[in-house]
Amino acid sequence: MEYANLQRQAASLKKSLFDQGYLDEQFCQVEDLQDEASPNFAEEVVSLFLKDSTRLMTNIEQTMEKYPRDFNRWDAHMQQLKGSCSSIGASRMKNECTSFRNNCGDENAEGCMRSFQKVKREHAVLRQKLESYFQLLRQAGPAGTATRPGAV
Repeated sequence: MEYANLQRQAASLKKSLFDQGYLDEQFCQVEDLQDEASPNFAEEVVSLFLKDSTRLMTNIEQTMEKYPRDFNRWDAHMQQLKGSCSSIGASRMKNECTSFRNNCGDENAEGCMRSFQKVKREHAVLRQKLESYFQLLRQAGPAGTATRPGAV
């Protein structure tokens, strides 16, 4: 009974991540790659994403400090982060990366700064929510693979 409740909580949390725009269909595709041979595949991919995206954001921050107003360099670094976001379905983060890149195209340093702060906030919230989601799945056990958001 407890496992069923944990599974419902995980499914509900996942649905809210989609409803609030944090995740998109790409996340489901990552989860679909899980099987008996790699039951924690999605969690491992997300863990790698969180580690890599933290590193990329540090690189962006350092580049913005070291090369003020070098919008081409800023944009190149943000393109890497946007690609990482796309690969796991981190929709809100990806959208903020796009906003940053648009500001680079407009050579709008203030806009870039604002967008970058939003990227960092979205990353922190997404990290917390995904960590909670995977914790619920682990507690629910092997049958705890969540369903697609519409199937709650």
